[in-house]
Amino acid sequence: MNTMNTYYGKKINPMKMTVEDICIEDIAHALSLLCRGGGHLNRFYSVAQHSINCANEARARGLSHRIELACLLHDASEAYISDIIRPVKVHLTNYYEIEERIMATVLEKFGLGDLNEAENQEWKQIDDDMLENELKEMMEGEKDRTPVKLMSMPNFQESHYKVVETQFLEMARELVELKS
Repeated sequence: MNTMNTYYGKKINPMKMTVEDICIEDIAHALSLLCRGGGHLNRFYSVAQHSINCANEARARGLSHRIELACLLHDASEAYISDIIRPVKVHLTNYYEIEERIMATVLEKFGLGDLNEAENQEWKQIDDDMLENELKEMMEGEKDRTPVKLMSMPNFQESHYKVVETQFLEMARELVELKS
């Protein structure tokens, strides 16, 4: 079987995704249920919540709506192929190829297929900075870590997935509108 069923009823082949396969509601739902850090945190903290925090950080840094949207969507491929922790992901070169293909389709869907290298560096830096703060806040073995100073106040509180899903959707719709 080469297809998967999405929450909102699409049947898609994640190895051959098209822009028609991409559904922001599917992304918001799946990421709101997917725990960061392979679940090895001191509380539930979803990929969607991380993405919202990244988008809020881009806003606090005064970056463009395009970068805010890129931050919100930077882990969207995980809605279709799940998350793999960084120390393992680097050894799965095939995973990177699949992830890049899906992300290219997602970015094209939301008008971000033309992000330049500087823009990509901006959202990647925010992702890394947020991770540093998440590690200190939510991983018992990282309490002595010195976090990167952020411009925003991220919400690291455990939140119900439906609340986060709604926040993600509202932010996505607002940013798509503003970016246009």
